Amino acid sequence: MQIKHVEELVGITRKNIRFYEDQGLFTPPRAENGYREYHEEEIKRLKQIKVLRKLSVSIEEIKKVFSGECSLDVCLDRHLEELERQKKSLEQIQEISRRLTDRHITLDKLEADACLEELERLEKEGVRFMDVNSTDTHRKKTMGALIGAASMTVIMAAVIGFMLWAHMQEPLPIGLLVFIIATPVAIIIGTMAALVGRIKEIKGGEEDEASKY
Repeated sequence: MQIKHVEELVGITRKNIRFYEDQGLFTPPRAENGYREYHEEEIKRLKQIKVLRKLSVSIEEIKKVFSGECSLDVCLDRHLEELERQKKSLEQIQEISRRLTDRHITLDKLEADACLEELERLEKEGVRFMDVNSTDTHRKKTMGALIGAASMTVIMAAVIGFMLWAHMQEPLPIGLLVFIIATPVAIIIGTMAALVGRIKEIKGGEEDEASKY
């Protein structure tokens, strides 16, 4: 079965099917021509993944269930505990937000130090708030992607420069020269395209990709 038919049957995008495969949640067999083959077993597995992801079960927990490391019951029990913690955290966030709105506090009168002190105390008690350091993580990932792309571009540019220098020393037929140079040029273009895609994934939040049906 082709992947477009899998998309229609399961209601999961091609991108997410590949994402789940990359995460090791399932491995479709390959035909003799190297293309992936999807059968009833893969369809069943993808539907199971879809159910668990719609319940907000994490990829790591799904891996443990599929590998036999834990049962579905144990996984869902842990998930219920996590949801209860999240519920309590949301209740605390609602309470603090409501308190601020009830007092009609303006920005210039917001006592940030006092608020932060209370938030830090609640965090020590187990309440979870927004991770303000997530932007730094995205920045590091973006910088890594840029450095990798820049390194490859510099290497390919050096290869092109060397080829042109060699051509000046001992001229090659123009057709052959163009053909030889086309390879590093194509690699540079591919690298730039991959970089753009990678940055979009980072900005969009890679962790969210698995929940986009």
